[in-house]
Amino acid sequence: MKKSIKKQFAGIFIGLMAGTIMLCWLLNTVFLQSYYINDKEKALLRAYKWLNESSILEGEEFEIEFETICSTSNIDALIVDGEGKQSISTVHDSKGLMMQLFDYLINRSNRGVVILQKEDNYTLQKVRDSRIASDFLEIWGYLGDGKIFIMRTPVESIKESVGIANRFLAYVGIIAIIISGCLIWFVSKKVTEPILELANISERMSELDFTAKYQVNGENEVALLGENINKLSATLEETISELKTANNELKSDIEKKERIDEMRKEFLSNVSHELKTPIALIQGYAEGLKECINDDEESKDFYCEVIMDEAGRMNDMVKKLLSLNQLEFGNEIVTMERFDIVGLISGIIQSLDILVKQKEVTINFNHHEPIYVWADEFKTEEVVRNYLSNALNHVANEKIIDVKICSNGDLARISVFNTGKSIPEEALDKLWVKFYKVDKARTREYGGSGIGLSIVKAIMESFNREYGVVNYDNGVEFWFELEQK
Repeated sequence: MKKSIKKQFAGIFIGLMAGTIMLCWLLNTVFLQSYYINDKEKALLRAYKWLNESSILEGEEFEIEFETICSTSNIDALIVDGEGKQSISTVHDSKGLMMQLFDYLINRSNRGVVILQKEDNYTLQKVRDSRIASDFLEIWGYLGDGKIFIMRTPVESIKESVGIANRFLAYVGIIAIIISGCLIWFVSKKVTEPILELANISERMSELDFTAKYQVNGENEVALLGENINKLSATLEETISELKTANNELKSDIEKKERIDEMRKEFLSNVSHELKTPIALIQGYAEGLKECINDDEESKDFYCEVIMDEAGRMNDMVKKLLSLNQLEFGNEIVTMERFDIVGLISGIIQSLDILVKQKEVTINFNHHEPIYVWADEFKTEEVVRNYLSNALNHVANEKIIDVKICSNGDLARISVFNTGKSIPEEALDKLWVKFYKVDKARTREYGGSGIGLSIVKAIMESFNREYGVVNYDNGVEFWFELEQK
């Protein structure tokens, strides 16, 4: 991150603190000495004013208060009466101070003296005492009662004091900057962490990941922002979900429309193709009857039978195609009900009894106890009839058809096996395609249209159940599964 708020936040506060300390250091260097001198001057003037306003300059009470003032402001004081005798002194060596006072009175020594303020009754000055190599601020003059006074306070080396103060300030400042820098870094981290978390959440939202939510803690502005981002995330997720649902439905509708269009085209193509032969036959034999190609009754009966057979074949094929299209378009309603599959199969086998006897076929179905399944009974009957009709049309050799029901957990597998020739392996997957015929001549011979197994496929897919075919050395088995529970 090039411009981290945390770094900017810490940098601003550390800079402000360092700047403040530097400003204090500069002010200390430039103005401390002047302030110090001015404060000493005020202390001397306050002491002089108090002395001048005191009515009695003697007594224990006066001496205690005077000593207190002098010690508080570090002032040495000497008061001399009109005869030149010492009246009050706060210094041990008052003799030297008295001699200096007399020198000022007779104006004998002004060397090293800088007058700061001069009035009628007093003089405020800065003096360099060569004896002890120290600077002093002094005030001397006359009191109201005629006594002479001198007070002085030492002026320490301001430069040295300023240097010491500045060094101390620098040390304290560095330590303060380090400590405050750590604290500010910690505080800025605490402040910026939720912002970075919100940035991460918003980035994941931009990638359509709405699982991340901000954990709202507190009631500050960041918490309010996090709560609003959570609401925004939930709203966007719901909106995108609705859009995806609508888009998926739209795709399904488009695919369904395209599939229906293809099925229509295929239906028309298949119908036109499959109806060519029977129509041609009907037209040919009808023209033959009209032109009286054969006048004998037997030939006329044959022509009529051919026309009737082909018309019936056409009618049957159209019905099957319409039924298949209804299933493929999803217009057929599937009614799931519980019924006895054993009874249904037994009824179908009984209805085929005449055809079975004509073809001298043996059908084995050894189930007598009821087995209940869930499915559309009418459509299931159509599946079983298609399998049995297919078996009767292709049974050969021993002419045996085995119908079995095997339970496998919650499912029942119904199979129809017939002895005869196996189906070529390359044709197994194509059996369920409309109008596909393995042996076209044989299919036409028994009146097949190639639609029966396509109807089986459509019905089983509407049940969402499995179906299939298995080749054996001595025959073929077709099967399908239904739910038992």
